[in-house]
Amino acid sequence: MEDDPVAMQRFAEEVALALRSRVFCVRDSATVEPMEITRLQPDGLVVSPAFSHVAVVPAGATTIYVGGQNGVDADGKIVSDEVAEHSACAIDNASSALEAAGASLADVVQWTVFMAEVADLTVAYETIGPRLAGPGAPPLVTMARVAALGVPGALVEVSAIAAVMPG
Repeated sequence: MEDDPVAMQRFAEEVALALRSRVFCVRDSATVEPMEITRLQPDGLVVSPAFSHVAVVPAGATTIYVGGQNGVDADGKIVSDEVAEHSACAIDNASSALEAAGASLADVVQWTVFMAEVADLTVAYETIGPRLAGPGAPPLVTMARVAALGVPGALVEVSAIAAVMPG
């Protein structure tokens, strides 16, 4: 390529375009390809439509971290004693937090779900499960049963890591 001014110019233009979009991967000295977030279901691990095992977020993505969200209203009061309503509100609160940062539920790469031992796991997952998954491969999901959560009376707490690609 060093001896080919046309190839050098084409490469320089591709690099300039990639730098403007700030998302790229150089495969070889003449190819610049856009990158995207990749979710994987590696061979040898259980395949689930509910979650992926690995997410690869390329350089250039904006990463957004959402701390624990419970089923509370704007005043911090528990919205309900019902796990379905509590779960839905926790996801709504996470969605509001994501939107404030320029993201959406579809941009979530990883969810962490904590559920109080007294909460009905089946009801909670029936409520939030469909909302955890975005388009394409599902995000990573970690779920833990706990004796209690930090907010008295809370049944479910969710946190999220999202990634938004430029452009």
